[in-house]
Amino acid sequence: MEKILEVNDLHVSFLTYGGEVKAVRGVSFDLHKGETLAIVGESGCGKSVTASSLMKLIPTPPGKISQGSIKFKDRELVNLSDKQMRKIRGVDISMIFQDPMTALNPTLTIGTQLTEGLKQHRNISNKEAKIKALEMLDLVGIPYPEERLKQYPHQFSGGMRQRIVIAIALICEPDLLIADEPTTALDVTIQAQILELFERIQQETNVAIILITHDLGVVAKVADRIAVMYAGKIIESGTKHELFYEPLHPYTQGLLNSIPRLDKKGEKLEPIDGTPPDLFSPPQGCPFTARCPHAMVACEKVYPPRYQASEEHYGECWLYDERVKKYQSS
Repeated sequence: MEKILEVNDLHVSFLTYGGEVKAVRGVSFDLHKGETLAIVGESGCGKSVTASSLMKLIPTPPGKISQGSIKFKDRELVNLSDKQMRKIRGVDISMIFQDPMTALNPTLTIGTQLTEGLKQHRNISNKEAKIKALEMLDLVGIPYPEERLKQYPHQFSGGMRQRIVIAIALICEPDLLIADEPTTALDVTIQAQILELFERIQQETNVAIILITHDLGVVAKVADRIAVMYAGKIIESGTKHELFYEPLHPYTQGLLNSIPRLDKKGEKLEPIDGTPPDLFSPPQGCPFTARCPHAMVACEKVYPPRYQASEEHYGECWLYDERVKKYQSS
């Protein structure tokens, strides 16, 4: 499979009155064409900052990419100017934001908002743009597309607005689609419909998808691989089956124990006690130490090494390293 995205040792921080917030700390992953990668974790763990960094949408200042590489189809994005990135955003990489209420302009018709990016990036006529817009509304499952093009966002339900946002992101046929919490503002029934829509769109267009979410239940249906983020780091990554049935990191295990599962009927849900660490001054060792039921002396002193359970599956935890005995006795 063709690799279209390669992120290596990405560091993103924000300068505030209280000091420097190290929001993303050494994140690395890659993505292949037609693949769905889900990045999961609690609020504040760095998921959305990572996603925005891929599009270079981090406000500078106060934010900055202080270190690392983002290669899209072998082209380095980190050093590109805003003008150069504008030629990539919406064309090669598109993003769906989590609240369709604020993602759409209430003063413009759906047709205008759908064709705006197309006219900007493609040399096509108004007639051709309209035909493409009708095709996209049909793709995302909006009935009576000819009539809908003339309507405004307030005339659509929340689920329909999210479908329109997806259509806008896909109309220029990007290779990579970033979906930042695309189902958070929707009820459970509409969530399921949107996830089914992602599956169908990927089958028809072969677009690669990065799905940002805090809900492991959401990714169970659509993800090929899952990366678990905590305190600005990816602490475990693997295939969907490996993460759900063979989790390595105690944090991943805690996330799984805190959500209802049909394969574990009758078992009590166990919330994760405590809160994530302050990223003004991240811990020297494992950031999950204060909340971890398996915490050891080594966890406090040194960041854990990577344990490779399989070609795709790894976790960063001292539980799987023999050297832990050295730190335990010191």
